[in-house]
Amino acid sequence: MRTILIQLDTDAQPSTFDRVVAVDSDVDELFSYGGISPENVTPLVHGAMFTRGPADLKSTAIFVGGSDVAAGEALFEHVQKTFFGPVRVSIMMDSNGSNTTAAAAVLAAGKHLDLSTSTALILGGTGPVGQRAGQILARLGATVRLASRSLEKAAGVCDAVKSKVADANVSPAETTSDAAFAAATDGVDLVIACGAAGVQLLSTEQRKQIASLKVAIDLNAVPPAGIEGIGVMDKAVEQDGVFCYGAIGVGGTKMKIHRAAVQKLFTANDLVLDTDAIYEIGLSL
Repeated sequence: MRTILIQLDTDAQPSTFDRVVAVDSDVDELFSYGGISPENVTPLVHGAMFTRGPADLKSTAIFVGGSDVAAGEALFEHVQKTFFGPVRVSIMMDSNGSNTTAAAAVLAAGKHLDLSTSTALILGGTGPVGQRAGQILARLGATVRLASRSLEKAAGVCDAVKSKVADANVSPAETTSDAAFAAATDGVDLVIACGAAGVQLLSTEQRKQIASLKVAIDLNAVPPAGIEGIGVMDKAVEQDGVFCYGAIGVGGTKMKIHRAAVQKLFTANDLVLDTDAIYEIGLSL
């Protein structure tokens, strides 16, 4: 039975990045659709559900992607509601690489820290990658501070994390003043920068002020760096006693997780691969 991956992209044109990864994951057939929303997806899902017998449904799977993570989340939820009983196929959501990137960043940090006792500051923490990295870290027992220019927005994202991780030790933070920066970075041993492309969130001088810092991860691949002084290719490069990772330094692990997750889809017909499940796949590599 040939494996079929159905790529549902919320953008007008399906992502070539996600298509290349699917091919490199040894998918036999790739069906790619763009401009997909909850309003027009149901017939495509029914086509996946009703064309193969129960024993063969594991050979069909759905991948939800696109640049708009909120739209991907809505689509991901709707597709799951379309399934019923055992008549379903496995599904993965990785809009804008949010889940695989967050998982890779946390795995990098875990090479140097006991994350169950760590204190992490996530810059750009209200974005899709920052929120997911915070969720994974919180589930591992870390103390997490999600930073944003808007403390109110950061508080809202903290509530969202707590809705998924009941005992999450997560709090909002902002770094717009010296006093706020000192409070946000107090006792921090991990900083992950997940801000918008081309925006510096932490200067070299500020980084050196965090005496407790052990790991710094910058997920911005577009100059200037999100954390000044970290090269995009850096992978466990030590600077002033801090292990530093750049976007491509983390990217190799992200790609391995992405491919492994796609392959995992075809091991059963009822898998739901979102943030936590994708991190678990990363742990197994």
